[in-house]
Amino acid sequence: MTADARSVAGAAIYSRTILSVYDIGVLGFSNTFVWKCPTSQILSFYDDHVSANHLDVGVGTGYFLDKCEFPLESPRITLFDLNRNSLRATAKRIGRYKPSVYQGDILKPLDLPHKYGSIGLNYLLHCLPGDMVAKGIVFQHVKAWLERGGCVFGTTILGQGVDQNILARGLMGVYNRKGYFSNSEDSLVGLESVLADSFASYETRVVGCVAFFWAYL
Repeated sequence: MTADARSVAGAAIYSRTILSVYDIGVLGFSNTFVWKCPTSQILSFYDDHVSANHLDVGVGTGYFLDKCEFPLESPRITLFDLNRNSLRATAKRIGRYKPSVYQGDILKPLDLPHKYGSIGLNYLLHCLPGDMVAKGIVFQHVKAWLERGGCVFGTTILGQGVDQNILARGLMGVYNRKGYFSNSEDSLVGLESVLADSFASYETRVVGCVAFFWAYL
């Protein structure tokens, strides 16, 4: 399978049907009982790092953009995703903000209208093909669109170096075999290495199976 095909496979799980139950299944059940990282902690993370000029890459259902506290009532939001269903669902959900929408592959250079004060990469890296070194190109691509002093932040489910319960081991194995995840070798050390290649200042922490990361330009 080519890299492009693997990228499509990672995004393909987000059908309209899956998106309709994603908040309950993933943000409700899996985050709490499988990955041991309550959704409330990711939402708080968004609150701490999101700006009023924000680019979200890998938008899911738009839950965090809908629920987070922006520093202004009318933020400027751009959505970027490979999956058209996710873009439509999120754009509708946060329609009050009138977001700009772009469909594309984050593993390729971006073509966007302006730079951003914050860029979110929530639950994205573990869906991308290849090892962490290959995924590191994402940080180079988004860095080019980050304002000076801006923040790139996100979360990813790790396959190595974290305490996995039986549910996590089973689900991660299934998702990797089907191509929804590609994270069996992803570790915090690998994540920190690629962050260091792109940013002079970055921090990480791990909650359950989930790595939180944030970096400044």
